[in-house]
Amino acid sequence: MFKSSVWVVALWAAVCAACSEAAPANEEPARERVVLGLVGKSQSNPVFQAAYTGAKAAAAELGAQRGIDVVIDWQTPPDEDPAAQAAALEQLARRGVRGIAVSVSEANTLRPAIDKAVELGAQVVCFDSDAPGSARFAFLGTDDIACGRQVGSELAAALGGVGTVAILAGNQAAPNLAARVEGVRASLAEHEGLNLLDDGIYYHAETPEQAAETVARAQSTHPEIDGWAFVGGWPLYTRGSLRWEPGAVKVVSVDALPAQLSYLESGHVNVLLEQDCFAWGYRSVELLLARVLDGEVPAEGPRLTMPLREIRAAQVPEVLARWEAWRGDR
Repeated sequence: MFKSSVWVVALWAAVCAACSEAAPANEEPARERVVLGLVGKSQSNPVFQAAYTGAKAAAAELGAQRGIDVVIDWQTPPDEDPAAQAAALEQLARRGVRGIAVSVSEANTLRPAIDKAVELGAQVVCFDSDAPGSARFAFLGTDDIACGRQVGSELAAALGGVGTVAILAGNQAAPNLAARVEGVRASLAEHEGLNLLDDGIYYHAETPEQAAETVARAQSTHPEIDGWAFVGGWPLYTRGSLRWEPGAVKVVSVDALPAQLSYLESGHVNVLLEQDCFAWGYRSVELLLARVLDGEVPAEGPRLTMPLREIRAAQVPEVLARWEAWRGDR
């Protein structure tokens, strides 16, 4: 009997000691931590910096709403490199991230990488540029055919429906850009007075310097070019890239980044078509959290498209204010 009593007392003492070492009653339990990867095309492109800002804003706001910590693991290569993107996807998935948002530089390279990431347990959403046929559960971005058609339509209006046109097309392997080129061509075909220069689709590395040199060389070789359709705004990221008098050549471009706006004000560019780059990141995080935490897929289907805003010179102050919010205040 005595030994049993001693054992009971010892057990009770151990329980009390454990309780005394437990966290205070008013201390909150550790919050769930959800890590999401973000892989843009290149860190040198400001549209992906804006997407990163949007993703971080969503992580803070939606994490607070859900009572969890959401962490964004930014694994975008310094410059466009599909192989580096593919490696980043696998590394993120092997580290156990719950989801990944990726803008696809080259579909053939990224498609198997996306499938592998999903096989390893990460949910994947594409933004800006898609990988159709991959295991990604959704795509968020521009309707690229419609985007190209809008570029062509605005350029036709600027030219009065008459003239010779060239297309600045970026990376030939990027599916989103190929679709925009297709849209421009379809739009130009609707105007009898417009003709696309023979071999007038110009591909190039997506850096401001390469794009600007491509435009300058083409314009010098073909002074008959009356208008340019830029399916991406690469040459407008640097000063002095349009080497003609304002209005001498008409230009319509996708994107409306701060660096590009001076070309609107100077009259070198007629219209910019703004994509909501901040929302690429914000909505991607929103979609990923709904998928990994709630098992949800977008009710509107796997392809979610976002409209473009037409930006003209009078709207420059409004756009600059929007970019200030996108780039840092959040």
